[in-house]
Amino acid sequence: MKVLIFGTTGQVAREIPVAAQGRGITLEAHGRDTADFTDPDACAQIVARSDADAVINTVAYTAVDRAEQEEALALTINARTPCAIAQACASRGLPLVHISTDYVFDGAGSVPFTPDHPTAPLGAYGRTKLAGEDAVRAAGGVHAIFRTSWVVSAHGTNFVKTMLRLGRERDGLRIVADQIGGPTPAADIASACLSAARQLREDPAKSGTYHLSGAPDVSWADFAREIFAQSGVSCVVSDIPSAEYPTPAPRPLNSRMDNTSTLEVFGFVRPDWNAGLSAILQALNTAVH
Repeated sequence: MKVLIFGTTGQVAREIPVAAQGRGITLEAHGRDTADFTDPDACAQIVARSDADAVINTVAYTAVDRAEQEEALALTINARTPCAIAQACASRGLPLVHISTDYVFDGAGSVPFTPDHPTAPLGAYGRTKLAGEDAVRAAGGVHAIFRTSWVVSAHGTNFVKTMLRLGRERDGLRIVADQIGGPTPAADIASACLSAARQLREDPAKSGTYHLSGAPDVSWADFAREIFAQSGVSCVVSDIPSAEYPTPAPRPLNSRMDNTSTLEVFGFVRPDWNAGLSAILQALNTAVH
């Protein structure tokens, strides 16, 4: 099977070549050097020209706070371009796997959100990602939208790498403790995307919107504590409420997501973020040495 990938430098995109090994999968990956993600028609043309059997879109505008000032740009990358890609896939009968986010919800309550729960994004990033979901569904092709949360890896900028840097610089950190969610290793998302692409080719009825988030659910503060514990960093974490760490874009307090249908349809067990964290720390340690 040949898979067309949009994205080469993001956290999930960096993990896809590793996840593809030994699966009989060849990749055609397009990064910024060969695809302009601000040009929907150009990306659609890549799909039209490709001989791939399936498409995975890992590209997104993910600067949550900056999106408040750049919503038009975020809308293009997160919605208009995925719309064009989805329409091109639909016209050729190619399954599309698209990654979305917990930010499409308002974060109210403490019950895990199911895929069919009403959406109500709090900020520009969530609004543009929701518009992308709607566009993929409206295109009418075979697709799987995976909403994920708190993505971490040894690549790019993420909470694990930020905590390691700050934890080595300071004796203590004040970390938000009232936001709860599931940290999700990018390696697990990459593996799931490739498997879903194959399954959608074999059974288009699996088309739909799903949740893929790490387990167990945890607060940012407790996640930081585990990062320090596994890495041997001596940094004391003090819990604070979100109100003491204001950001331009509000964060959802509840990012718990129900993964039941993902297990039932695709057979994907919620990724164990503790195991994923160990692998990330090992990769970072190897890179240093």
